[in-house]
Amino acid sequence: MTTVRKIRKAVLPVAGLGTRFLPATKAVPKEMLTVVDKPVVQYVVEEAMAAGIEHFVFVTGRNKGVIEDHFDIQTELEATLRERGRTAELAVLEDMLPQAGATSFTRQQAPLGLGHAVWCARDIVGDEPFALLLPDMVMRDTVGCLSGMVDLYEKVGGNIVAVAECDPEQAHRYGIVGKGEALDGGFRITEMVEKPPKGTAPSNYYINGRYILQPEIFNILSSQERGAGNEIQVTDAMLKLADRQAFSAYPFGGETYDCGSKEGFILANVAFALSRDDIRPLVADGLRKLIADG
Repeated sequence: MTTVRKIRKAVLPVAGLGTRFLPATKAVPKEMLTVVDKPVVQYVVEEAMAAGIEHFVFVTGRNKGVIEDHFDIQTELEATLRERGRTAELAVLEDMLPQAGATSFTRQQAPLGLGHAVWCARDIVGDEPFALLLPDMVMRDTVGCLSGMVDLYEKVGGNIVAVAECDPEQAHRYGIVGKGEALDGGFRITEMVEKPPKGTAPSNYYINGRYILQPEIFNILSSQERGAGNEIQVTDAMLKLADRQAFSAYPFGGETYDCGSKEGFILANVAFALSRDDIRPLVADGLRKLIADG
């Protein structure tokens, strides 16, 4: 069996401006927009917790202090709930909190891209493999996406990229991986192509926003030139790392909602609302009426 180092830390880049959701995100971080009754970023943290992550590294920007407050104790609120006997709500707040000292916050002082955001976490992550979770992407399945990735990583080591299948006609919109040797729970990646021209994609497996990366990525990012969008891209650094280390894919079979887009955010709210026994009947009835009237 391959000996691998445990994945203890997760990096969550939360410095984005959220301009696609203006004016809602003028004063509220896009990661704090709610899907039913939880902020988007909380779903991602809970996925990481379920996978055994022990330390969360948030790469933030200006006006993101509310994220730090969200993952902290709110003394006055909890005291009021306790006085009123609201034990269920108290339990929800307690369950969502990481352990004391298990969160770190570092600033990405300029919007230089995802690769730069990852590089900003280098001193906190240190010389160990880590998970990278894009907080816009909310996943849903009986087994969390990162949990499945960790299982595969513990078998094969190296670097792991979560993927999902898309319509082949839409492959030009995504970062696509080539499918190689089958593994127990995944497959080897033969190539990674960012937004391939129509008809040239090596497969219909697109990268869906979850990664397990080895720490050597930081040295590459330290001198990585700007790429698409005049930003430092993590995909460009991954391509260089792939010249010396193995990359494997974990095919995620559940549902993925891109909450960085308006349509994905709305669909996530509908899907999670319909999964809730307490509000499903009213939501379903309301949706049927809206569709009939439309």
